[in-house]
Amino acid sequence: MIQYIRGELAVVEADRVIVDVGGVGYGIFMPVESISQLPPVGNEVRIYTYLNVKEDAMQLFGFLTRDDLQVFKLLIGVNGIGPKGGQAVLSVLSPDDLRFAVLSGDVKAICAAPGIGKKTAEKVILELKDKLSLEDALEHTMTGDAGDISYGDSSGVQSEAVQALTALGYSSTEALRAVKKIEITEAMDVEAVLKQALKQML
Repeated sequence: MIQYIRGELAVVEADRVIVDVGGVGYGIFMPVESISQLPPVGNEVRIYTYLNVKEDAMQLFGFLTRDDLQVFKLLIGVNGIGPKGGQAVLSVLSPDDLRFAVLSGDVKAICAAPGIGKKTAEKVILELKDKLSLEDALEHTMTGDAGDISYGDSSGVQSEAVQALTALGYSSTEALRAVKKIEITEAMDVEAVLKQALKQML
């Protein structure tokens, strides 16, 4: 219903902001991670929103990019996680961190979110593993407000490098993080990516 809200950032609270749009203040719940990336009060912001309608209230949940919003929607699609739970998870894990945690089966990382127990974290991993891919985690880039996802030809080399690192004893999360930091060129093969990734992990 409300795709995004653009206006002046008027108030910043612990888990909520107020955006002034033409004299109307919209209260928007946001993950702590997202709030920390906002400009100072008084600046213009664009926040992508999800409207949660309950019997006794309507709540707006907001995110800096469309990708953040998409990951949030995937999270609240998991049985047992409502909008507040999704907000809590994305307050301690960025969308990419959540991808890494899900793909590597890192229950502990997801349990770091307030109110998320081991069983719920395991359910998140089980239900989202097929909806996220290694290529998403490796190739995902955010371009300004659009938050578009792009895919490159280098994903095969990156995937092989991740597999090689895990074979060397590193966790999937560590391997994904290291490989994602490398700027891949067409001339790089798996060995070259692996060498740079190992330097990242020292």
